[in-house]
Order: sequence, then C-alpha cells, then structure tokens
Amino acid sequence: MWTHPRAVGLLVGYGLDRVFADPRRWHPVAGFGSTALRLERALYRDSRVLGGVHAVTLIAAAAAVGVGSRRVASRLGVTGDIAVVAVATWAALGGTSLTRVGRSMADHLDAEDLLGARALLPSLCGRDPDSLGSDGIARAALESIAENTSDASVGVLVWGALAGAPGILAYRASNTLDAMIGYRSPKYLRFGWAAARIDDVLNLVPARVTGLATIASAPLVHGSLRGAITMWRRDASKHPSPNAGVAEASAAGALGVQLGGRTEYRHGVENRPTLGDGPAPTARDLRHAVVLSTRVQEMSAIASAILAVAIGEARVRRYRRS
Repeated sequence: MWTHPRAVGLLVGYGLDRVFADPRRWHPVAGFGSTALRLERALYRDSRVLGGVHAVTLIAAAAAVGVGSRRVASRLGVTGDIAVVAVATWAALGGTSLTRVGRSMADHLDAEDLLGARALLPSLCGRDPDSLGSDGIARAALESIAENTSDASVGVLVWGALAGAPGILAYRASNTLDAMIGYRSPKYLRFGWAAARIDDVLNLVPARVTGLATIASAPLVHGSLRGAITMWRRDASKHPSPNAGVAEASAAGALGVQLGGRTEYRHGVENRPTLGDGPAPTARDLRHAVVLSTRVQEMSAIASAILAVAIGEARVRRYRRS
C-alpha cells in the first residue's frame, strides 16, 4: 500500500478528519467561500454567462492550487505525495463535523429545546428554521445528513481516488459554490445555474457510491437493505436533484422513514415529492441516520483507497508496456 501514496493519503486524511474534524479557525473552505463572495460582488449580474465565468474561474483556481501543491510535494518523494493528498482530504472532508452536529441536534430535540435546535439548523442546511417545529427540524436535519454524507465526505474521497489533490480541491470548490449560489431563488436562478450544473455532474458518481454504501450499511444499523434498494429505485428520480435524490431516498428506505414534502427556505417554498413510505422522522431516527452516515463514510474511505490502488496499478502497467 505504501507504494500507492494516493491511497495512503486518502486514509490518513480520513483518519485526521475522524480525530480532529473541521478546524474551528482558518478553515480553508471558509477562506475559499470568502474569496468566492468577493468575486461574486465584482462579477454579479443576472446572467448565466457571468455566473459560468464565476464558477469556472474559482473551480479552476482550486484545481490549480492542487496541481501546484502536488508538484512541490513531489520533490519530497513518496512522503510528500502522501502528505499533500492527506492534507487536501482533511481540509475538504466534513463528515465528522456533520455527524457531530447531527447528534447535537438530536440532543436538542430530545430535550424539547426548540430554540437551540433552530439555532443549530443553519449549520446543516439552508432551511428557514423559524418556520419549523420539532418534526420539521428532524426531517430537515436527516435530509441534510443524508445529502451531505455524499457531498461532504463520499464525494471528496471518490474524487481523491480519481484525481488526487487537484480533484479533491476542485470538487470541494464546486460543492461550496453550489451551497452558496446554486439556488432557484430570483437572485441566483441564472447566476448560480452553472455552479449547480457543474456540481450535479461532479456528484453523479459519488451519489451512487453513497447509495450503494447505504444499502450495504443498512443491516449494520438495524435498517432495511431491501427498503434502501426499493426506495432508491422507486423514489430517487422524484427529487429535483439527480444526486440528492439517490442519497435521501436510499437513506429513507434504510431507516424506514418518509422524507420530502413542503420545504421552506428563506427565498421561498418548494413542495417536493415524498421519499419513502414510513412515518415522519424523529430524534431517534436522526440518531440512526448519524450512525448510518458514519458507516457509509467508513465504507467509502476503504472503497476509495482500493480504487486509488487500482488506478495506480493500471498506470504502472501502461508505463511498463510503453
């Protein structure tokens, strides 16, 4: 394995995230977000073209940082290659922080601390917390955990396996931009269109890896493997996102709950189709979703390391034949 620095770097970065989670200060993703906001202020017009320039410029810049870091680190040999992938993976992953917030949200709901739950919700998703009761918050939190297991963890690992540090940073940049401007609000419907579409493309594979890992993990959390498969096949395509639908529908089936329905954002209301056949989620279901997310992340880390080894071996074979 040591001869495959990308695989080792992914596992080390994943381990760092499990131990340290997101840094509280000087987070690289927060720094990228601040840069994106400044560029948006300079470029913003109600235009798909300028929105595309905004998204492509920032994603390409993030990839360029990854390429430059890889070239500098390669001078240190295998250790440098491992280090740059590990640091990029840790900087981009958000899975441990996601599950910690999910557990904290379940604690607030169990304690009937609605004010605390509402205050915590913006750290998970862009819903309007003031419009939600405890049931709505539980549903919003569970949907966010299901979707962000793919976005904040599995996607980082998959793109790390496929393209190393440049892939990790470009993917995380795209995902961050989608969270910032990829809305169907009057302001961002056109300007955020390109960011949302790029994110859709980059998440096609990670979302389906998440779905497969959810199916495999369901029995480990006393969930339903059959339910996860059934709801993915039946309901995923109903969701407005081609990727979030896979993550949310398979999680709904695994946990035996129903997601979707009236969804209130600060920019407006979306009436989404329902996913799953069970009751509305509760704090107990949210705790099960946290454990499910953790198992999915673990499986994805292992699968991504194996994929990185396979890609490395394929390159060696091509080099030897040439």
